[in-house]
Amino acid sequence: MTAPTSTTTAVDRVASTLREQILDAQLAAGARLVEADLTTAHGAARHTIRAALRTLADEGLVTIERNRGARVAGLDADAILALYELRAALEVEAAHLALAKHGDRLPPSVHEAAEVLARACKRARPTWPTVSRAHSDLHTAIVRAARSPRIEQVHDRLTAQTRLFLLYVRPYYSFERLGDEHTALIADIERDGPDVLRAHLRAAAGAVFDGAVARERSG
Repeated sequence: MTAPTSTTTAVDRVASTLREQILDAQLAAGARLVEADLTTAHGAARHTIRAALRTLADEGLVTIERNRGARVAGLDADAILALYELRAALEVEAAHLALAKHGDRLPPSVHEAAEVLARACKRARPTWPTVSRAHSDLHTAIVRAARSPRIEQVHDRLTAQTRLFLLYVRPYYSFERLGDEHTALIADIERDGPDVLRAHLRAAAGAVFDGAVARERSG
């Protein structure tokens, strides 16, 4: 295996920094990502910045348009619907498999992830980056519990877009509500089956979808 080059390392570093700035709401949807400014800010060559932006574009976090440059991506109504449909297909099936493989219970790893999210939401001063990561980790834990490498592989590709989606959920949920709903979700999946997960995903997507449609019409 070829050792990573310094250029590859630099690309990963810049992409990682920009990714977290986007997902932690430090860079808003539509914000311009000017190569010259990023070169200065990150102390990186322009080709490194371009490669990092392409990486983020592949993840759905950045849009790059010819002669217009790069911007932080947003989610329109169509993208929200498509993301919901794919997440529901993957996560609901994963929950089915997880229950079947663990005696109609979700394994300790899922319960532990739910507890981490609940604690993050109930801190005296909860922070969005911590809550966002804990939320993503919980849904990932459900998928991991299925022990299906193919489902995991596809779901992992959605991680960045799922955290981006959560930024759009933020206006509709308090931290307390987000934590409480996910704690109840785990118990409900074990009691009533995986379809409650589909309903959970649908409710969140519906709130954001309605807001996106309203913004598109007003725009």
